[in-house]
Amino acid sequence: MSMIAPAPSLALRDAFDAGADYLATCTVGITPRRTRDALIADAEGSAAGLADPVAYGAATERARAHFAALVGTAPTRVAIGSQTSAFTALIAAALPAGAEVLVPEGDFSSLLLPFAHAPQGLRVRAVPLAALADAIGPGTALVAFSLVQSATGEVADLPAITEAARRHGARTLCDGAQAVGWMPVDATQVDALVCHAYKWLCAPRGVAFLAISEEFARQVPALHAGWYAGADPWTSCYGHTTPLADDATRLDVSPAWSAFLGAEQSLALFASADQQASLAHTTGLAAAFRDAIGVAEPSIASAIVTWPDTDGQALLRLSAAGIAASGRAGRARVGFHVYNDESDVERAVRALRG
Repeated sequence: MSMIAPAPSLALRDAFDAGADYLATCTVGITPRRTRDALIADAEGSAAGLADPVAYGAATERARAHFAALVGTAPTRVAIGSQTSAFTALIAAALPAGAEVLVPEGDFSSLLLPFAHAPQGLRVRAVPLAALADAIGPGTALVAFSLVQSATGEVADLPAITEAARRHGARTLCDGAQAVGWMPVDATQVDALVCHAYKWLCAPRGVAFLAISEEFARQVPALHAGWYAGADPWTSCYGHTTPLADDATRLDVSPAWSAFLGAEQSLALFASADQQASLAHTTGLAAAFRDAIGVAEPSIASAIVTWPDTDGQALLRLSAAGIAASGRAGRARVGFHVYNDESDVERAVRALRG
């Protein structure tokens, strides 16, 4: 079995009550203890008539700041929402009719469908992920891709894609949902980064972010604008003449209060973590697992391992052994996160060898 890198800090690993035999973070992350406690306290307070909108707003802004720190940008460059597809639709709306959008074949639907069904009509061209950078041409308006593919765990060659896009004057939109939390991500390398936080960031579902460059943000229409998109949300509740914020927060939608209250706790945990240590730990576990079951190592290390499983037997064996995994696009899929360790690798390998 391959050498496994040292674990991330004990403070990070000890923040979770569970994790053993849980290899399904690609689907949904485990809730940290502090997040669970915040959600319970919020539910109890709400039931007692103690809900506080101002406190919810403050928690939302702290969550925004934590995400900005995680991806290396400023909070004013980050919009909040509930789903990545809604943010992708905003990006689609910024493109002219007939514009070419280049995407990887088989990428996640929430990233692709808003372009395929844009009312102004866009030309969506799909190529294999490995060919994405070379396929960018002078006619490409936007390259939209997941940094880590959901179905296969493949990691996109971000430097090659962004360099080719800049050379041809194309925008870049990156989905970081399967990456942020286990690998360092720099949002300033792309024009826009969308990310839902319920997977590798272990936040409640209903919390998503759009980190966008200042120049590109000015071109994106605030189609979902509501009171929270105002320069001061608490004085933007009435009337049609309310001015919007002059930064990326003009693309905000009103936050799902309880979800963001919990997300603040999860995001604070990951924002304070050593991201390089998390990268080494998760990809080290994945490499050991690949080595043990005979799956080739990818060109770029990934915390996600997938292999053909058209009959579902591998997934059945894992499930029968009490191991949470998932199946996507005819493949078995496991993901190793900060709460996993070498024993998870060993138990999963034993289950597959049956």
